[in-house]
Amino acid sequence: MSTGATTEGPTGNTVAAGLPDAGKTPQRIGVPREIFPGEKRVATVPEVVEKLIKLGFKVSVEAGAGDLSNFSDDTYRAAGAEVVEGAAALWSAADIVFKVRGPTTDEVALMHPGQALISFIWPAQNPELMQQLSAKKVTVLAIDALPRMLSRAQKMDALTSMAGVTGYRAVIEAANAFGRFFAGQITAAGKVPPAKIFVAGAGVAGLAAIGTAVGLGAIVRANDTRAEVADQVTSMGGEFVKVDYEEEGGGGGGYAKVMSEGFQQAQRAMYAKQAKEVDIIITTALIPGKPAPKLITAEMVQSMKPGSVIVDMAGEQGGNCELTVPGEAVVRHGVTIVGYTDLASRLSKQSSTLYASNLFRLTEELCKTKDGIINVNMEDEAIRGLTVTKDGNVTWPAPAPKQPPAPAAVAKPAAAPAAKKGGHGHGGASEPMAGNKLAIMFGVAAALFWLVGSSAPPAFLSHFTVFVLACFVGYMVVWNVKPALHTPLMSVTNAISSIIAIGALVQISPIGGAVDRPNELITWVAGAGIVLTAINMFGGFAVTQRMLAMFRK
Repeated sequence: MSTGATTEGPTGNTVAAGLPDAGKTPQRIGVPREIFPGEKRVATVPEVVEKLIKLGFKVSVEAGAGDLSNFSDDTYRAAGAEVVEGAAALWSAADIVFKVRGPTTDEVALMHPGQALISFIWPAQNPELMQQLSAKKVTVLAIDALPRMLSRAQKMDALTSMAGVTGYRAVIEAANAFGRFFAGQITAAGKVPPAKIFVAGAGVAGLAAIGTAVGLGAIVRANDTRAEVADQVTSMGGEFVKVDYEEEGGGGGGYAKVMSEGFQQAQRAMYAKQAKEVDIIITTALIPGKPAPKLITAEMVQSMKPGSVIVDMAGEQGGNCELTVPGEAVVRHGVTIVGYTDLASRLSKQSSTLYASNLFRLTEELCKTKDGIINVNMEDEAIRGLTVTKDGNVTWPAPAPKQPPAPAAVAKPAAAPAAKKGGHGHGGASEPMAGNKLAIMFGVAAALFWLVGSSAPPAFLSHFTVFVLACFVGYMVVWNVKPALHTPLMSVTNAISSIIAIGALVQISPIGGAVDRPNELITWVAGAGIVLTAINMFGGFAVTQRMLAMFRK
């Protein structure tokens, strides 16, 4: 579907207004230098520049854009990009602009109609920026608005990429401000206890923090309003601390929702207890479009041990701690509160590489024809979710993603016929025998055993005892196993039961060096038994290994 609308950029390049047939001239991607205070990241890296060129695009990078991330202008030139002096020249020539931070007012003034911008925008928090971009008649894709619940969107999920970096860096900042080792140690100079860390919020950033802290040897506890993350916390080596209040906190899209007042009271009580016990608190709680919830009160900070540390990863949205100063590290009541808002930038090379990869994957979705021209397809759920303005028209918020159709109701199968008494068939389920029936059976068996034992010779009695015990063990092992496990169980028990080969060997070779040789017929029968049991033994173990291999990764 196309209107054929095009505009001519200052360089003469045809600017595609998100349309597949807007022109055959490859579009130019511009990467300006980030001017936000403290921002060290860059929107693309030389490795990704080569991939963008293979998609048909031209790439321009502002001089010095990658310096703070240790990507020199020469590395961009070597990758095939054009290095442009000055922001005005770059914004003027670019048909598509890759950025990390949303544009400032001065940068918006450099934009021209028909241009496309891909960057973090946070439309809910920046209504004035949205108005400015709309007035410029540009198409804006907010990487933070990606519908994260779509599985195919994971490769484009820059929020997850950056959260993993910030979670790691938060632990590093905590270690820098903390006055002890994380891991417990016993030295000649004395014993050093391990650091205790509490992570509030176990999303991507929280899990990254948990993994890093556990790797450094700390004792880590964590909490989240979403009950399903408890297993993830445990798998990372942490201990999940549950709030004594039943309420589900999943808000959709991988985020948490605002909880009820009752839950919040129970949560504050749990946080107050943890604050008194732990050495370090790392908070990660954010709710999209709203200020960060206050989880750590001033009273909790005051109750912490002197020298403790709080790393507030939600500082940019106001912070999860009442005493957080966004962008700064302050000391309150003997507790260092780190409220840095540039944690991802403090690992700028890694962050830039991951972010550039996310934008490249998005570009692949926008340019499936690999002709260097993007197509903002509003029929694509992922692209529609990202697009906050289209040719100046505000398209945010996007409609909720379509839910998959509910599975058709499956009729309940008819009840399976009851298994016959005393056994189970191949297709039926086997159930353990009822307790009263089992007692009666053993009572009868004991009576029969007594009758036989009272008249049978001693040798027969010893063999009969072994036989009865073998039957009992086999019954208890096989009967109480689920039918699904019968095949591997039978194969291994067949192999083990091949112990009868010992009996055959005894028959072939006289016991105790006796001179008498066994009957020749018995020898041949015993030899055949050895051959057959050898096949049963090795075959049983071989079949068991093959079946168990199906359950291994």
